[in-house]
Amino acid sequence: MEATIKFPALAVALLCCSLAFGSNALTIEPRSSWGAVSARSPLRIRGAVDYVIIHHSDNPNGCTTSEQCKRMIKAIQTDHKGRRNFSDIGYNFIVAGDGKVYEGRGFGLAGSHAPNYNRNSIGIVFIGNFENQTPSQQMLQNAKDLIALAKQGGHLKDDYTLLGHRQTKATACPGTALYNEIKTWPKWRSI
Repeated sequence: MEATIKFPALAVALLCCSLAFGSNALTIEPRSSWGAVSARSPLRIRGAVDYVIIHHSDNPNGCTTSEQCKRMIKAIQTDHKGRRNFSDIGYNFIVAGDGKVYEGRGFGLAGSHAPNYNRNSIGIVFIGNFENQTPSQQMLQNAKDLIALAKQGGHLKDDYTLLGHRQTKATACPGTALYNEIKTWPKWRSI
């Protein structure tokens, strides 16, 4: 069954959604599913952005159950809004080890994840530490499907550039193993 899906220009407003890409299904959990608190003064982005920036959360054991993943995402938001004084969780989307993608800021809102790129990018974080090992194949496919969804929905330009967080500032993020993986993806560029 094929369906045409139109997305609002400013945000994804979903209770829970599964979208099929080939034989894979992408599940995006809304902010309400992980207990997000409201953002302070969100900055809207109009139109498609030029970049996707990949991060890792640097949690040593990652998460494998929805309960663990939601708890970690909530802790990230608490840290970002509290200690870092961000207006919200820094990332647009979170790829988790429970097989789901969680809405962070979502589409159409500037993140706080990569200096000089926040207003022109989608920030995607993988929960876990990926210095020595790559995320699961499902997590990698979920990120690829999310990027395809962003393009399909008009949130990401067709000729976008994929970067690892370490390309935007001095950091080891997204971990060497994940960084080496994304360097094999078609839209990764050296800058």
